[in-house]
Amino acid sequence: MNGTDAIVERILTSYRTITVVGASTVPAKAAHSVPAYMQRHGWRIIPVNPHAGELLGEPVYRTLADVPEQVGLVDVFRPPWQAPEIARQAVAAGATALWLQLGIASAEARAIAEGAGLLYVEDRCLIIEQRRLGLEAPAGHSTTMTESTPP
Repeated sequence: MNGTDAIVERILTSYRTITVVGASTVPAKAAHSVPAYMQRHGWRIIPVNPHAGELLGEPVYRTLADVPEQVGLVDVFRPPWQAPEIARQAVAAGATALWLQLGIASAEARAIAEGAGLLYVEDRCLIIEQRRLGLEAPAGHSTTMTESTPP
């Protein structure tokens, strides 16, 4: 297991709630199917999208700052050029982990996230990693101490 695998495993076994920036209402898009899959496998999804009202049975928030509870893991489905700003918003929201989905990488977002002490993964898909490592959602209530304080 390499360093990134260790971080991936730590995130997937510590965070039961995933705040998804760029969640989509279009079922054919990965930004819909990936959160739906994770939800079916026990993770709670908090969708963030400025143009939707409800997604996967959950209320949708326009921005990370609008999420009315502690944000832990932020999963990003936005173009790489938007990642640094999302990283800044994640830090401001008190997030403790930032995950950029497959095909999304940003040295600037990495610097922002790691500089603020967030766990960081880029260019990886939650589904692929969950299956590859054979991991299930953490047991317990959807909001845990591990979501606001990394293990």
